[in-house]
Amino acid sequence: MKVTILGSGTSCGVPQVGCTCAVCTSTNPKDKRLRCSALVEVDGKRILIDCGPDFRQQMLSIDFKPLDAVLVTHEHYDHVGGIDDLRPYSIFGDVNIYAEKFCADHLMERIPYCFTPKDKRYPGVPALNLIEIEPHVPIDIDGVEVMPLRVMHGQLPIVGFRIKNFAYITDMKTIPEEEYEYLKGVEVMIVNGLRHKEHPTHQTIEEAIAFAERLGVKEIYLIHMSHHIRPHVVEQAELPEWVHLGYDGVTFKV
Repeated sequence: MKVTILGSGTSCGVPQVGCTCAVCTSTNPKDKRLRCSALVEVDGKRILIDCGPDFRQQMLSIDFKPLDAVLVTHEHYDHVGGIDDLRPYSIFGDVNIYAEKFCADHLMERIPYCFTPKDKRYPGVPALNLIEIEPHVPIDIDGVEVMPLRVMHGQLPIVGFRIKNFAYITDMKTIPEEEYEYLKGVEVMIVNGLRHKEHPTHQTIEEAIAFAERLGVKEIYLIHMSHHIRPHVVEQAELPEWVHLGYDGVTFKV
């Protein structure tokens, strides 16, 4: 399995417009963070996790091949704002988007033209199928099993995803106790760590590490980071060896 972090930043991205802090003015490419997304390539399938407003820019440097599925964690704009930009991938056939009902309903309200039935599509609209999912009910993507699981984004229920021994969790603040069972055996995880200061709806970096330690995972890659952390080289130097500060474009094998 090959995983590419397409975007590692929080909802405003980094640099944040108008900010002159050390991170926002850094010349290190690892301090430039687009909105969160990842591409998972497994058993010949390509699975996109979240499709934010930077999707077009993120995919310009990625081989143009079919997407077998798009998994959506929740309906916030920084995670779904690029769905219209999936239209070039329609040349390979319909793109299946998997989302919980609450999220799917919001997408239908905001961009209904993206989900027009095949017999009513007008030229130029994306060819997308919206498929509803539920936590703990496996998704079969042409033989690749994906397990959605429940996490809490403050008071908002959202989903994380497990594929084999890899898990992707973003925007989490807490997780119900019963969900730990669905993460047993995960060895590598992408997980959100917003900053060091407490936040009401996102984990801090310290909370993300403690969560991973309880699971006993071998490696984690932190994402959804704001400009309130220190520059990449400073932060990474002070993290344990098994904790990686994710950055845009980094790839790794699981």
